[in-house]
Amino acid sequence: MQEKAIEIGSRVREMRKLSHLSTAEMAEYLNIPVETYHDYETGQADIPASILYEIAHKFEVDLGLLLTGKEARMHIFTVTRKNKGVAVERRKQYQYENLAEKFIHKKGEPFIVTLDPGENKKPDKNSHPGQEFNYVLQGTMKIYIHDHEIILNEGDSIFFDSSYEHAMEALNEKPARFLAMVM
Repeated sequence: MQEKAIEIGSRVREMRKLSHLSTAEMAEYLNIPVETYHDYETGQADIPASILYEIAHKFEVDLGLLLTGKEARMHIFTVTRKNKGVAVERRKQYQYENLAEKFIHKKGEPFIVTLDPGENKKPDKNSHPGQEFNYVLQGTMKIYIHDHEIILNEGDSIFFDSSYEHAMEALNEKPARFLAMVM
């Protein structure tokens, strides 16, 4: 996975340079320390999906370009076959699979997210501009959002303002899978 992080970081660095922005300006835009941003660009750390989404927004490119290095070209439809979406590493307990990296000018980013059971501690929260929709496909998960903790079972869904800090956790010592649409 380190090789993938280096490739994505390199593309982000290239886009930043083409946009005539400094690492400090990007870190400020993303509201993260400059050192963290530097680690993302050099591939020393995996870039969280929410940060990648914000970077793509800043550069006015589709997320697929940052993930694959290829321009999205599909504008009528795109099909992603089972388990063939582009993997995005986030945190140890989260695995993301982008379902529409080839579609151009998306209004949202669809992911299948797999949550592995954690070490029974509250996960770190993150936030990003926009909105998010999650639909539980398998298992049970707890979502922490703002000052709330909500249990979602298979077939349940939630739509929320993703500018509020949020995190998800698999419950019952089993993985949980959900469809996430980040808009």
